[in-house]
Amino acid sequence: MNKKILDEVIGWYGTCSIIIAYALISFEVVRSSDLVYQILNATGAIGIIYISLVKKVYQPAVLNIIWVVIAGVSILRLIS
Repeated sequence: MNKKILDEVIGWYGTCSIIIAYALISFEVVRSSDLVYQILNATGAIGIIYISLVKKVYQPAVLNIIWVVIAGVSILRLIS
């Protein structure tokens, strides 16, 4: 797989992951205190950060850095 395709796969994973997390919380399938919800948010944000930096589009990168910090803190609270 060439790098451009891999970059796009990572970016699309991020987008899909955050949409899935939002749908799960909106339809009350999971709660915000569920680890799966926080992991979907964190990994999704990482995917969007990655593709944003590759494409040199910095606004989504900044937004998702904050997003991953919030999810990371929540994950640490859930596992401790």
